[in-house]
Amino acid sequence: MQDVSTLVAQAREGRPRAVARLISLVEGASPQLREVMAALAPLTGGAYVVGLTGSPGVGKSTSTSALVSAYRKQDKRVGVLAVDPSSPFSGGALLGDRVRMSDHASDPGVYIRSMATRGHLGGLAWAAPQAIRVLDAAGCDVILVETVGVGQSEVEIASQADTSVVLLAPGMGDGIQAAKAGILEIGDVYVVNKADRDGADATARELNHMLGLGESRGPGDWRPPIVKTVAARGEGVDEVVEALEKHRAWMEERGVLAERRAARASREVETIAVTALRERIGDLHGDRRLGALAERIVAGELDPYRAADELVAGLTEG
Repeated sequence: MQDVSTLVAQAREGRPRAVARLISLVEGASPQLREVMAALAPLTGGAYVVGLTGSPGVGKSTSTSALVSAYRKQDKRVGVLAVDPSSPFSGGALLGDRVRMSDHASDPGVYIRSMATRGHLGGLAWAAPQAIRVLDAAGCDVILVETVGVGQSEVEIASQADTSVVLLAPGMGDGIQAAKAGILEIGDVYVVNKADRDGADATARELNHMLGLGESRGPGDWRPPIVKTVAARGEGVDEVVEALEKHRAWMEERGVLAERRAARASREVETIAVTALRERIGDLHGDRRLGALAERIVAGELDPYRAADELVAGLTEG
């Protein structure tokens, strides 16, 4: 068993092994997880969380790496959570974004971690909120969360980030179509990457048109900007950072940032509570209470909703 207070103190000092160990405790749902979260709670709230999402092939990892470079030029500490699909064999992260961000591997001001979704829908690892908290407490000024591009379910990133960046690229065929499935509803900043390709201007125009069609914004509301980049060459990346900072300032001025973070915490509490309840229900398979309720349903003495109410009441009382 690791001494949690020592790990937290070492993470605050920027020691990557301590940060890695804390995130491993989170991913493994360690019995020490409650102690870890209690120790981290007063140390969090300083990091700006940016989510990057988009269809596969738009250059999310390249864009993330370019953003890391831009923020490091500002002398900001950066954490990266690269959420990958799970390997069907090991359950571990399949793509391994750390390999593609090797330029920053030796930088003590950057911490990069690949996390597996482990079958969790929405492209976001279930442990991501706690991992974000670890990086926040470890002193990261900016945390970039790069997720798997899986279409409509990818909107989950919006619930974990202060600002959501949606990436598209010309020539992807279904880029805009995938966005229509719901991804256009969550973007705070839109990036058309690989803008040196034919069709980049057309992609930006179509995106701008679609955003205009779905608009119901009033005076002073945020209008998501569209930024064209060539992330592989670092072109347009400073403009993306500028757009992110403008969105952050807009949120802080209107209290939106605090509202988003409160909503995020609320969803996290709900998820933890539902997971705990589900585990308790799972333990009931073969239990006489569940069997008795099932028999009453079959006999027509009870409907499934009332049975569920009785089961939940019994669990909460027990």
